[in-house]
Amino acid sequence: MADELSTSTFRVVPKTGVIYVTSEATNRGFSPTDPHWCNLGQGQPETGELPGAPPRVHTVAVHPDDQEYAPVAGIRELREAIASHYNRQFRRGMPSQYSAENVCVSGGGRAALTRAAASLGQVNLGHFLPDYTAYEELLDIFKAFTSIPILLEPERGYSFTADDLRKEILGRGLGALLLSNPCNPTGKLVDGDEMARWVQIARDLDCTLLLDEFYSHYIYRSRPGAVPIATAARYVEDVERDPVLIFDGFTKNWRYPGWRVTWTVGPKKIMEALGSAGSFLDGGGSKPLQRAAIPLLSDEHVIAETRAIQTVFRQKRDYLLSELERIGVRVDRAPEGTFYIWGDVGALPPGINDGMSFFRGALEEKVIVVPGEFFDVNPGKRRQGRPSRFKDYVRFSFGPSMATLEKALSRFDAIVASASAR
Repeated sequence: MADELSTSTFRVVPKTGVIYVTSEATNRGFSPTDPHWCNLGQGQPETGELPGAPPRVHTVAVHPDDQEYAPVAGIRELREAIASHYNRQFRRGMPSQYSAENVCVSGGGRAALTRAAASLGQVNLGHFLPDYTAYEELLDIFKAFTSIPILLEPERGYSFTADDLRKEILGRGLGALLLSNPCNPTGKLVDGDEMARWVQIARDLDCTLLLDEFYSHYIYRSRPGAVPIATAARYVEDVERDPVLIFDGFTKNWRYPGWRVTWTVGPKKIMEALGSAGSFLDGGGSKPLQRAAIPLLSDEHVIAETRAIQTVFRQKRDYLLSELERIGVRVDRAPEGTFYIWGDVGALPPGINDGMSFFRGALEEKVIVVPGEFFDVNPGKRRQGRPSRFKDYVRFSFGPSMATLEKALSRFDAIVASASAR
């Protein structure tokens, strides 16, 4: 009876896509240190040395006062360094500049997004399909706002223009819009003049843009060797009045996911609200790691690291694209950012021609991928019982090393050959 009561006290909490596939792989003997496994489901980049990148940080000093809690909004030195980074890199010559009060530091990207969700009022919040799997539970757990799905079409390359944005805000009464940019999983990017128009429309119609920019340094539009970084911070006119929140951190763009040092940038009043939310949600991040992160925001470090990322990851992207297409995976749009390829496996032989069956077949060969249905963000399971529009899709990560990708592709060849022979 006691077991029944304790079980009924709690609801079933679903796992995000990456956690689900990793758990399934672990049940089959997967270990991150086992060289026989190829983890193309991982949501993190390779974290070792890259040609031309700054040396990796392997030791962190702990100051005497680092034994104490950090402020919930982050230590002031780091917040100042983050604000200065945005001003130097993206806002030179603009009269409105970010300050430490425009920054709220948190212990991971999910913590930053959760603080924002907990701080929203009774608004309609738009979100895209497909998008980041962790948004699903985030959009369901807080009941003040109403989540509104916006379907993006593969036939249009998942395009969503500024004109589309205006129609959605006016037609659905959106008070906010949450999106990853570049998009996880499709790699679609909104940047340049188009992002400038998005910010202008948000300003004119008072719709807050919640921009998850954790992949903003993984950009492949320009020539190799250039250092483009995609951020809406370039297009904000008034940092206190424009309804734009930017989420970023060291997890992806600096390749330190284990540090869990992230931030939100936006108007001071909103940052105060996020800090208040953090005081009861998570209590703040690691003080020693926040202090250690400050030198990584120097212009020299950012430029060298970003250039190295874009050179190495562009090579991996091009390799994985060509190899997936060779074995029969269709890609609606080559990724302009992130380190993911969103592939349609529907034309593969029966038995591996939907996302879940391909995932199961890959597991048998010690390869991990993520079925596309996890990115069909469905808060509250309101569309339960209906097949996902993305059931034939798989997200392939080129976060791992090139050697791991090559090993995985040789196993995909075997999977396709075996399915074809049945």
